Amino acid sequence: MSAPRLAGAHHPVAVVGGGQAGLSISYCLRERGIEHVVVEAGRVAGEWRERRWDTFCLVTPNWQCKLPGFPYRGPDPDGFMVRDEIVRYLEDYVAFVRPPLVEEVSVTALRRAADGVFHLRTTDGDFTADQVVVATGPYHLPSVPRMAERLPPDVEQVHSSRYRGPGRLPDGGVLVVGTGQSGCQIAEDLHLAGRQVHLAVGGAPRVARFYRGRDCVAWLDEMGHYAKSIEDFDDAGAVRMRVNHYVTGRDGGRDIDLRAFARDGMRLYGRLTDVTGTGLEFADDLKVNLDRADAVAEGIKDAIDAHIEANRITAPHQARYVPVWEPDEQPESLDLSTAGITSVVWATGFVRDHRWIEIPVFDGRGYPMHWRGATGCPGLYFLGLPWQYSWGSGRFEAVGRDAEFLAAHIDASRRFADVCGTLTGAPTELTAALPIG
Repeated sequence: MSAPRLAGAHHPVAVVGGGQAGLSISYCLRERGIEHVVVEAGRVAGEWRERRWDTFCLVTPNWQCKLPGFPYRGPDPDGFMVRDEIVRYLEDYVAFVRPPLVEEVSVTALRRAADGVFHLRTTDGDFTADQVVVATGPYHLPSVPRMAERLPPDVEQVHSSRYRGPGRLPDGGVLVVGTGQSGCQIAEDLHLAGRQVHLAVGGAPRVARFYRGRDCVAWLDEMGHYAKSIEDFDDAGAVRMRVNHYVTGRDGGRDIDLRAFARDGMRLYGRLTDVTGTGLEFADDLKVNLDRADAVAEGIKDAIDAHIEANRITAPHQARYVPVWEPDEQPESLDLSTAGITSVVWATGFVRDHRWIEIPVFDGRGYPMHWRGATGCPGLYFLGLPWQYSWGSGRFEAVGRDAEFLAAHIDASRRFADVCGTLTGAPTELTAALPIG
C-alpha cells in the first residue's frame, strides 16, 4: 500500500502517532469505513526499539496484550515479551491492520480554523482534516533535573531512555537516580552484571510478582481492578499522576526487592536532593520509602486474600514477605570520586510536550482536559494517555477499548455533521460531560 499524500490534501480524520494507540484507532476507524491517515514521526515501534534497553521486557503478562482484532496468540501467554518481541508484535499488527500510514514525518503544528477545519503543519507539507486524534502518548521529552548540570564533565550521564546495557557505560560504579519501573529494572540489570550500583530510592510503590499460586496481575484482573474507570475515583487528577508499581517480567517474572539488592551489595540512599561537583546530598527518607513500598505490596496481598475468602477460591497459602535488610544508617552524602562512580543513569521520567498544539484544551499543568479522550474542542481527541479512562488506557491491555469508544464518537460526529452540513460537534449525549480534567 502506497503512503497517503499529505501536502495540500484533506482527510476526514488525521491520527498523529503510529504507536499502539494510533494503530488501534486506525483499526477501529477502518472497521467503520472511516477514511483517515496516520502520521508517525519515526518508524512504527520506534519508541520500543529506540528507548528500551537490551534486556527490557514487559512487566505485564503477554495475555494482557489485546490490540483490537489482534490479541497475543503466541506460545507463552503467561510470559513477558522482550523488547524485540514487542517490536515484532507491533510490526505484525501493522501488516494485519494495513493502516494508511505515513512514517518519518513530524507534525509540527496543529490549529483549528474558524470554520472548524483543523490545519496540520508537517515536515512533509501542510494538510487539513475534519477531526484529529492525538495518539502520541505521554512520554515525549526525557526529564532530567537541573542539578545534573553541576556534575563533573568526566562523569558520563544518560537518561533511562538512552540506557542500553552495562557494557555501554564506562568501567566503575554507577549511580541510578529514581526507582520507578525503569530505575529499578536498570539497577537490577547493572547489579546482575556485577557492577557496583548506587541507587537513589524514591517513593514509588512495589507489587509482588506472584502470590498464592498466580501472577498478581491475574488476581487483580479477576477482581475487576483493571476495569475500574477513572470516574470511580474521587481524586482523578492525583490518580492520573501516580507512579507505577515496580516489578519485573525478566526470566519469567519475579519481585524486585531493593532490600535484597542492598543485602547483596547494592548501596541504597534516599532521594537525591543536591549536587555540588563530586558531592551528592540525599534526603533522610530511605527507610520511609522502603517501608511504604512494602506496605503497598502487602496491601495488595490483603485484597487478594479477601477476594479468595469471599469467593471461596481454592488457592495455596503463602507466607508473607519478611524484610531481608534494614538500613542501619541512612547516608545523606556521597562523594563520586571516593565511591568510584563514573556514570549516572537518570531514571527520572518524561515530560509531556504539546506545544505544537495551538488549541486551548490544556489545564494549568499542561494536561489535556477531556472526557474519555474527547476534548471540549469539537473534533479533537487524545488516545493512549495513562488512566485516560482505566488503568490499561496507556497500555496494550485497554488502549483498544478506548480506541473503539473514540471511533464511535468520531463516527457519530461525522454523521451529525453530514446531517447538519458542517462539523459543529458531537451529539449532546456524548458531550454532556465535556470537559473534565
